[in-house]
Amino acid sequence: MTDQESNVEIVRKATRELARKFDHDYWLDKDRNHQYPWEFVKAFAAGGWLGAMIPEEYGGIGLGLEEAAVMMGEISASGAGMAGGSAIHFYVFPPAPVVKYGSEEMKREYLPKLAAGELLMAFGVTEPDAGVDTSRIKTKATKVEGGWKVNGKKVFITNAQNAQKILLLARTSPRREDKPLYGMSLFLADMDRDAITVREIEKLGRAAIDTNELFIDDLFVPEDRLVGEVDKGFYYLLDGLNPERIVVGMEGIGLGRAALDIASEYAKNRVVFDRPIGQNQAVAHPLADSWIRLEAAEGMVMRAARLFDEGKPCGPEAAAAKYLGAEGGFEACDRAFSTLGGYAYAKEYHVERLWREVRLLRNAPFSQEMVRNYISQQVLGLPRSY
Repeated sequence: MTDQESNVEIVRKATRELARKFDHDYWLDKDRNHQYPWEFVKAFAAGGWLGAMIPEEYGGIGLGLEEAAVMMGEISASGAGMAGGSAIHFYVFPPAPVVKYGSEEMKREYLPKLAAGELLMAFGVTEPDAGVDTSRIKTKATKVEGGWKVNGKKVFITNAQNAQKILLLARTSPRREDKPLYGMSLFLADMDRDAITVREIEKLGRAAIDTNELFIDDLFVPEDRLVGEVDKGFYYLLDGLNPERIVVGMEGIGLGRAALDIASEYAKNRVVFDRPIGQNQAVAHPLADSWIRLEAAEGMVMRAARLFDEGKPCGPEAAAAKYLGAEGGFEACDRAFSTLGGYAYAKEYHVERLWREVRLLRNAPFSQEMVRNYISQQVLGLPRSY
């Protein structure tokens, strides 16, 4: 075993043990009551895990993406699903542009607070009229004395009910047809409730974690809250996109494994026609097939993460990791749903919650169709379809 493999296994064991202190009933209660899982977040903060990918000099533990992905997979597999995953990964990945492009003063002021769980941040990119075409965002930052005034709308923004800061993407120059992704800037702005109206979106799953619309009206952002250079904000975001895709893939795998655990235990103990239903191949084989697919998906996740940690291009591998994790996770949860029959509909058996949460991953952070578009164009060299 190499040192890297040893580190990964140490992280896997430690985070599995910590995450499983919060059982399925804890997450059912948070989901049912729409309560943010602060106890869970504080436990991971106390263990130092919120600063997983923040450098040690800024209060983190400086792990690589391989270790961080394993951590997020264990969180999801514990039964926390996307509720626990989202509660933690917003400390781990959105700060990446600040780590790489923020000023020294910005990094020293905010990164230690993020690593300690003292600061909650939202991520403000998506807009109602832009969708996956980020170049079409309309939120605009206008230069004023001492900083910027921002106006616009954002949608599907996680954590906005409680966040103190938002990493906000806004247009600072008009869109150009020849360089559509140029002209957007990134700001680490205050969540000023006098300038930002937050409206929560009711949704299918992950009810413990809020998702919101934002209406921004003359939000003032001081000059020193600009991340990097003006007009280059989208390119800074790219440093966080591949890690996000890789980790979301692992969270899908974790959800699938949580569901398989429930389904396998049920199939061993549920007796119909004088035999456990798991003795029937029509029940056993789909679950076995899902185990195989989740193992294969993890192989792609770890390959992509290793490439990222080595500083090598990993776009196709990251996209494939997200795709396989989302597909394998959903299929495993769906098969678990079938295994439990009518009981799967009952919240006390927990499968319906996992099933609701894993469905999100086929759509976000980018859809399975967009993954296929990306691979067909960028890897296979086929003509662009849109």
